[in-house]
Amino acid sequence: MAGPVTTARQVLAEWLVHLAQERRASPRTVEAYGFAAGRYITFQEGHRGETLTLKACGELTAGEIRAWLAHLRSGDHPLSPRSLSQSLSAIRTFHRYLDRRHDTPNPHLALVRGPRVKPSAPRPVTEDQARGMIAEPAMDPDREDWEVARDEAVLTLLYGCGLRISEGLSLKRSDAPLAESLRIVGKGSKTRIVPVLPAVREAVDAYLATVPFVLSPGEPLFRAKRGGALSPRHVQATVQLLRGRLGLPASATPHALRHSFATHLLGAGADLRSIQELLGHASLSTTQRYTDVDAAALLSAYNSAHPHA
Repeated sequence: MAGPVTTARQVLAEWLVHLAQERRASPRTVEAYGFAAGRYITFQEGHRGETLTLKACGELTAGEIRAWLAHLRSGDHPLSPRSLSQSLSAIRTFHRYLDRRHDTPNPHLALVRGPRVKPSAPRPVTEDQARGMIAEPAMDPDREDWEVARDEAVLTLLYGCGLRISEGLSLKRSDAPLAESLRIVGKGSKTRIVPVLPAVREAVDAYLATVPFVLSPGEPLFRAKRGGALSPRHVQATVQLLRGRLGLPASATPHALRHSFATHLLGAGADLRSIQELLGHASLSTTQRYTDVDAAALLSAYNSAHPHA
C-alpha cells in the first residue's frame, strides 16, 4: 500500500495521472504540463537547497515564484513571453490541484503576473492556395492512387470543415460515408456539430473507394502506407512538401487550412458567433482574431447591415 503523499514530486506524479485519466487531457498537454511543473520543482528545490515538501508548496513566496520566471527568461535558451505565459498557466493549474486535493493553497501565486502576450493574428492561405494544396498530391507520380485520395480527403476535411489535425484523424471507419454533419469532440472534450460540404463528402468517398485495407467500424478511418493509423506528423510532413512545390510560405501549415476556413467564411458574410460554434472556440475573443485578417470584409458587412451605418 502506497504511503502518504508528502513531496511535490509525489503530487506531480499524481496530478499527471489526474490530467490524463480524469480530465482527459491530450498526451501532448500532459507532457507539456509535466515538463513545466518538473522544471518548477527542480528550480525551487535548488533555490531552497532541500526537497520541496507538500507543506512548502503552500509557503512559496511571490518572490520565489518570480525568481523561477526570471530563470526561464535567462540563459542560453530563454523562453519567449508566450512560452513563459504557458509555463505559468501550467503552474497555476498545478497549485489549484494542490489546493483542492491536498488542502494546500498558495495565496502568494495570485500576486505573480505573467508577461503580456499579444495574440498573433492567424495566418491563413488564400482560396487559390488552399485549392492548390488540395490538388497538388495528384501531381506526385511516386504516390499510389489511394495515398493521393487519402491526402486530398484529409486536406479537404481540414479546409472544408475547419478541423484541427487531431480532430480529422480521430474519425473512425464507422463515420464514413460522411453524413450531412459531423459530431466532433475537440479541446476540453467539448462537442460541436460541423456541417459537411458535398466536396468533403466526395473526397472521403473517393478515398474509401481506393483504400486497400479492410477496416473495422471502430478503427481509424485514415491509414498510413503500411496500414497503421495516419499520424499528425505525416500530415504535417506532406503539407511541408506541398508548400515547397507550390512556393508557399512556412505559415502554410495544416492548421492554416483551419484558419482559412474561418477567414473565408467571415469574408463571405458569416457572423462571428456562427464561426465560433463551427471552430469550437470556448471564447468569442479567440474567434475575434479573425477580424484582424479580414477587417475590410467585416466593415463591409457592418455598413450593409447596421441600421445606423
